[in-house]
Amino acid sequence: MTQIRVLTLVGLLLPIAIGAQQPSVSAPQPPQNPITETVKGFGYYGGWLLAAFDSIPASQYGFRPKPTQQTVGYIAQHLEDANYGLCARFGGLMRQVTAKDSLADTIKARWPKDTLVARLRTSLIFCRDAIGTLTDARLAEELPAGKGPAGRQAPRARFVLLFLTDLAEHYSQVANYMRALGLVPPSALPRSGQ
Repeated sequence: MTQIRVLTLVGLLLPIAIGAQQPSVSAPQPPQNPITETVKGFGYYGGWLLAAFDSIPASQYGFRPKPTQQTVGYIAQHLEDANYGLCARFGGLMRQVTAKDSLADTIKARWPKDTLVARLRTSLIFCRDAIGTLTDARLAEELPAGKGPAGRQAPRARFVLLFLTDLAEHYSQVANYMRALGLVPPSALPRSGQ
């Protein structure tokens, strides 16, 4: 009877012992910069904005729901300018400025749709590159925040958050304009595979 117990015990323990000798699969390592990796994940707002502006007919770029609101074209040119300003600030990259960039916003807002969309796309690529320069440690670095000799400072993260919230705010604005025009915003379209 003792021999049966020993064999049973060996039969139970042998697989455990063999399994312990197998090389273990290491757990996935967390990203080195989890905060900036998360920021990179918000690029879908830029994609939605480009898809939205592509979807809106050129004939509707002068549309605004009420006279006090911005036109579609005005929002597009504003986003381009804001993207460059915020992303240059937090990314430390320089933008090539042309004579067209100094034109009044109301003039740029009436540029052809293709021009506005192309310029917005280029500004989003600039921002993608600016985000690519970030690390979690750099987000805490202090940058000048404001005008004048006061020397007010704010963490670099402030400008990243301003960029992301600006994209989200304007996407919401453009999505509402699209609904008013009878169009479906990109975020409301069925996703592939559904």
